Amino acid sequence: MLDNDHGAVGGQHGGATTRQGVGALLNRSTGDRMELLVASGAVAACEDRFDWFCETVSTEVMPVMLRSRHTADFRAGITYLDLGVVRLSAVASSPVLSRRTSAHVRRGDPEHLQLALITQGGLRISQRRNESVVTGGLVLTDTSRPSEGECTGEQIESVVLQIPRQALALRSDRLDRLLAQNLAADEGSGAILADFLKTLLSYGPGCRPEELNGMGAVALELATAFLARQLGDPGEAPAEARAQETLQRIHRFIENNLGDPGLTPQMIADRHNMSLRHLYNLYADQPLTVAAHIRRSRLERAHADLACGELSSRPVQVIARRWGFPSPTGFSRAFREVYGITPTEHRTISLGGRRHAGDGNTTRTLR
Repeated sequence: MLDNDHGAVGGQHGGATTRQGVGALLNRSTGDRMELLVASGAVAACEDRFDWFCETVSTEVMPVMLRSRHTADFRAGITYLDLGVVRLSAVASSPVLSRRTSAHVRRGDPEHLQLALITQGGLRISQRRNESVVTGGLVLTDTSRPSEGECTGEQIESVVLQIPRQALALRSDRLDRLLAQNLAADEGSGAILADFLKTLLSYGPGCRPEELNGMGAVALELATAFLARQLGDPGEAPAEARAQETLQRIHRFIENNLGDPGLTPQMIADRHNMSLRHLYNLYADQPLTVAAHIRRSRLERAHADLACGELSSRPVQVIARRWGFPSPTGFSRAFREVYGITPTEHRTISLGGRRHAGDGNTTRTLR
């Protein structure tokens, strides 16, 4: 069995650039056989594919040692979908054996919990004295702990939700007993979560970034509910988990209503049937207050629109109103406080100094 200990992050190996390879891949199933489709020059030679796969996993996921008996005819594909708070990956490969030691953890740890849905083949996984074989189910692993995994069957395909530990409002000591366990994905909340992840992977690439961020929040809520159910009655989920779920719902509401000038903390509290004090308490441990969160989100949207060539003919004040700033002067002042330049200067720099039709006197009033 061949050893490939790829703990280093970045760089080139075997003639394949990791990030180019990721962008070039497309998985396609042909009966019970998986093909690797790559763009010209990405991973051209068969003998390079396993090295590419090892380095890509170590770079994009975490340092890990991988082995395979199929290096000469290795097939693999990896697809990523950025969902804001979480990340969704689809991984398909010829059989491999993985080992993540304490040394690998020290070398690099994204501090993620990985919830994987095994859609084809099987996975024998062990972590923290737990061990199981997962076929068609879900399995939770922790990147901060050593682990071992071995694929069974001719190939393995999985959908992996990568969750930053701080984003999952369930205590680590409670989750430890779920690590490396075969969690059912064919009934109840497990089936709902599994179907959502597969649907998101299929249709997500056609969504706008703000839509994907909203879907990421939904995926996090479903994962939290599913894991809480595995720990016992969902009603017994800790108060911080319920508060986090409420906060995520409020964040989605804010994102969907940024263009409404009437979006205020009081409006948000009223629409979520809570007192204004309760809303402020939810934001007590957040980096921004609820009002500051609204303001910053509006500015980020306007900042992106001003840098968009397709919107270059749209006056600055129109973009400001689109994102809930009725006063041009107030928008310009807030923009400069955050970004250090005026909206017009940002647009000019972002679009290469080209003159933008339609700005006229409007841009001068926003300085």
